[in-house]
Amino acid sequence: EGRKRKMTYSEAVDYILDIPKFTKKNDAAHTKAFLKTLGDPQRKMRIIHVAGTNGKGSVCAYLDGMLRSEQKRTGLFTSPHLVKINERIVIDGQMISDERFLEVFEETMQAVDKMKEAGLSHPTFFEFLFGMAVLAFAESGVEYAVLETGLGGRLDATNAVESPAASVITSIGFDHEQYLGDTLEKIASEKAGIIKPHVPVYYAQTTGESDSVIEKEAKKRGSFCKKIGKDAYEILGIEDKHIAFSCTNAYYGTTTWKLNNIGSYQPGNALLAMEVMQYLFREKGHVDRWREALAQVKWQGRMEEILPSVYVDGAHNVSAIDAFVKSVPETAEGNIFLFSAVKDKEYEEMIAHLCDSVPAEFYVVTLIDGERATDAELLGKLFEKYTDRPVVVIESVQKALEYVLEHQKKRTVYCLGSLYLTGMVKETIERMRKEKADESRRRKN
Repeated sequence: EGRKRKMTYSEAVDYILDIPKFTKKNDAAHTKAFLKTLGDPQRKMRIIHVAGTNGKGSVCAYLDGMLRSEQKRTGLFTSPHLVKINERIVIDGQMISDERFLEVFEETMQAVDKMKEAGLSHPTFFEFLFGMAVLAFAESGVEYAVLETGLGGRLDATNAVESPAASVITSIGFDHEQYLGDTLEKIASEKAGIIKPHVPVYYAQTTGESDSVIEKEAKKRGSFCKKIGKDAYEILGIEDKHIAFSCTNAYYGTTTWKLNNIGSYQPGNALLAMEVMQYLFREKGHVDRWREALAQVKWQGRMEEILPSVYVDGAHNVSAIDAFVKSVPETAEGNIFLFSAVKDKEYEEMIAHLCDSVPAEFYVVTLIDGERATDAELLGKLFEKYTDRPVVVIESVQKALEYVLEHQKKRTVYCLGSLYLTGMVKETIERMRKEKADESRRRKN
């Protein structure tokens, strides 16, 4: 039945969020057919394809910033979104507007109708957004698109792109084991599934086992392969919310690089992106512009300060918690943690590691919305198992946040355990700000 009237923006968003209720996983051939129905928009731009367990989003943000410093029109496709679905589709550093989102949605729906007529199944949630993104990019004349894989790599919808300009694999760790396998080799081989014949691969050194999986796959495909080792940079220090580092590679000289983030794992992510830039632009690259661009990049939800001494961090698996604890500065005043997690994560291991590694005054455990959330009481019990510090369970995120802010004094607050929690905390703070502003306006009147 033909759709009679145009949808509104919020109806379009509801439609997309409901897709998982009526689709099943599709194969790569299906995504290719979907892209073809859209007019193969992905062929109109150079694509940098990024997979890995942790650091994907940061590497994508660094690439986007440096590409813009080279005066290129860029498209950035990442997931998940923290507050608003439009965050997933960014053009020239700007999130797509609601009007534009709706137009691209309508065009994508026309392609879906054509597919139905041809007897093909409806695209999945992720496929649909990926199709929308590359269509929006092509229509805006994007020259370089940075695509972040959703899950894994080999079977991911983004892997339908046949000849990217470069493939990038960030650090490998345990996450989504039930989909990707339970050893680092298995996980690495899912990620290495993005390697295409003769397309250069840049990857972050992780462990001997996972590194050799990537090297073998690259060799098999005749692809140049470069490992970015942990010794490729030296951290010079952290001051005023910035981390400074230098590179051991002569190409970058003795320059000091700065990132707008205190995560100790970020220089490795930045260097991975810098190496890709060096390959893409060779002699024509403007290294001084890259430096400026990197110092400006703010990546949402990664050691992001959202109120004075209140940080949100998207660490949501064991290896990300490991990276997080290495980045918590020593403070005399003490730390408070606000934590929540989703069901399919190794949250017991995450909690044990957190309690074991960073001193805390107390922990607050809350509940994120959605059926994947883990019961707050259960999480609270696990904290009690691994720490002798006070553990407070407050199911509502807003009430938990209010409690934390009331008891903060001079301490530092970290909110972590899930990207959904990061999104909810940011949304709650926006709402609290708005209520405060409304309140003071009412008082004036």
